[in-house]
Amino acid sequence: MLDQVKLKTLKRGRPRKKLKILATDKGYDSKEKRAALRKRGIRPQIPKRVWKSRKNRGRPIKISVPRFQQERCFAWYQRKYRRLVVRWERIKVYFDAFIDLATIHIWIQRVLLVG
Repeated sequence: MLDQVKLKTLKRGRPRKKLKILATDKGYDSKEKRAALRKRGIRPQIPKRVWKSRKNRGRPIKISVPRFQQERCFAWYQRKYRRLVVRWERIKVYFDAFIDLATIHIWIQRVLLVG
């Protein structure tokens, strides 16, 4: 999956393919995956799995990259926009259009409620 990544930048030329940091959730915590990412030159930012019998020792890890942004976004979409979560659309252009409309609707509601 990492070979398929293309990062969008505002610069001209060939798109970047190499990530600097990869932030995931606890489900991806394993020594093999961390080693594979380091071998590619990617800094893994994966929280450790905490077992109930083990005590938390030492200082907590400072997280510099905000995680769970996509999960939060899907949670917002699940409230009102089931069509996006289930992905009924077969054509990518239609799906992208519905995502844009849902995002605009969410931000308009937030601005009107806050402002």
